Amino acid sequence: MVNIDAYKMDGLGNNFIIIDRRLKNTDFTKEGIIKLGKRENVSFDQIIFIEKEINDIFPISIFNSDGNEVSACGNGTRCVAYLLGKEKGINNISIRTNERILESTIVGNKSVKINMGKPTFDWNKIPLSKKLDTNNINLIIKEKKFTKGFAVNVGNPHIIFFVKDCFSVNLEEFGPIIENDSIFPEKCNVTLAEIKDQNNISVNVWERGAGLTKACGTAACATAVAAFSKNLTKNKVNVKFKEGILNIELDDKKNIFKTGPVSEIKKIKLDI
Repeated sequence: MVNIDAYKMDGLGNNFIIIDRRLKNTDFTKEGIIKLGKRENVSFDQIIFIEKEINDIFPISIFNSDGNEVSACGNGTRCVAYLLGKEKGINNISIRTNERILESTIVGNKSVKINMGKPTFDWNKIPLSKKLDTNNINLIIKEKKFTKGFAVNVGNPHIIFFVKDCFSVNLEEFGPIIENDSIFPEKCNVTLAEIKDQNNISVNVWERGAGLTKACGTAACATAVAAFSKNLTKNKVNVKFKEGILNIELDDKKNIFKTGPVSEIKKIKLDI
């Protein structure tokens, strides 16, 4: 058994274990990540590894609690940016995921703003398994109709359904079925979104590979993109989760900016 240093943080209840591999590489198998995530005192939605920086850009590797690697985690990236910013005494941090470089800024006391880049709307880049109208996806799950779904990729694939009450549907039952539907070859994140007004949306999220989650940064971004594209909201919206709000802004170049709180940085020890 090996004892390693790690950090535990969260963004609006979206929980992360962060391991710094800049000085010492620590390998985890898929089975090891799954086993670690099942410990009650360690449980997490994602585990994030900080890799050695290259030209002041910090690469990160992100794994869901099911052990599978993913290309994006908005809340997790904000937590890593806050951790690195406090370590180095700077406010601007560049982080590289598998897919893109994300520019992050500490804008207040435990508040981080991040440019998530541009969304992808092409059906084969989301990806979907066949050509469909990505603004109007309809599914029937256990005789229940999910209509006018909006599919988009914001670093990872999402499907958003706009409903009258986002908590009226048992997402723990329907979420995993939609996530694994055959039209999503890389699975997908599932959001039920409730429009409150042109500036506010409430959401209920099933996160690919992590399950029902208290918050999901990329889901907030995807929902804002979908709502604006459908002319349901303005380009600046507050996306409300169970434990707080993320502020999403879409600029005229289609970049997505996400601002929200992060937790205190908690140092922990992991026995692996």
